[in-house]
Amino acid sequence: MATQIPVHAAERLKGLRSSVHSTGVFTSDFSVNEFLLVRKAGFEPIGLCVGTCVYHVGIQYGSWNKNQELDVLSKAMYHARELAMSRMRAEATAMQADGIVGVKLTIKRLEWDAHLLEFIAIGTGVVHAEGHKGFRAHDNGPFTSDLSGQDFWSLLHSGYRPVEMVMGSCVYHVAHRGMLSGLGSVARNVELENFTSAMYEAREIAVERMQYEAANAKAEGVVGVEIHEGSHGWQTHVIEFFAIGTAVLPLTQEIAPEAIEDPIMVLSVND
Repeated sequence: MATQIPVHAAERLKGLRSSVHSTGVFTSDFSVNEFLLVRKAGFEPIGLCVGTCVYHVGIQYGSWNKNQELDVLSKAMYHARELAMSRMRAEATAMQADGIVGVKLTIKRLEWDAHLLEFIAIGTGVVHAEGHKGFRAHDNGPFTSDLSGQDFWSLLHSGYRPVEMVMGSCVYHVAHRGMLSGLGSVARNVELENFTSAMYEAREIAVERMQYEAANAKAEGVVGVEIHEGSHGWQTHVIEFFAIGTAVLPLTQEIAPEAIEDPIMVLSVND
């Protein structure tokens, strides 16, 4: 039931433009430039794809003086994002999209309960203008990508395609320092090695899990990797490291570096 589409969402999808409904409209969160470049890349936007999940995140405590992953919280954060993503993909499948471009994953805390978080996934469903089905994900469903419209065009222009968004999460408890250790570093420039070790290890776990997902998707690599950090209102010394990027594959069996065209420099005039 995780991918069941609500009634009003199904009604919205019926009004979108498609090959059998030429009078419908498309919707997207593209900027004007993104819209034009996605079309230039050979794809047509169909409609916004949305997935949401309100999740009760449980409680787990770490040892006061020990660096350790809080695996219950790590699994909760990952599972909630997966549910939101799967519902977004279900909408893309319902509108017969080949993929989703510009996916944004956000989290917000709900005011009526300190342990409730809403996970939202949103992006624009697109279809190849000539009906080419070679852009699908490894499970033959719509591909997912957090690349902007400009980066999506650049990727295809260079002979690569997005396969799917890959991610890794690690919620980690950073050990407290004892009183003697704290006094020993007062007014001194000194590395806090236990903090360094904890932050280093937690990031590595998140990135390793993202890399594992990319390998399972049979991708060649991951582009646009970002590592986000947040405490989400948990107790002090608990932090989540979240790694996310877009797994990619070459459009042909092998691409010679000299065959890749130079990227085009774009300077923003908005700032």
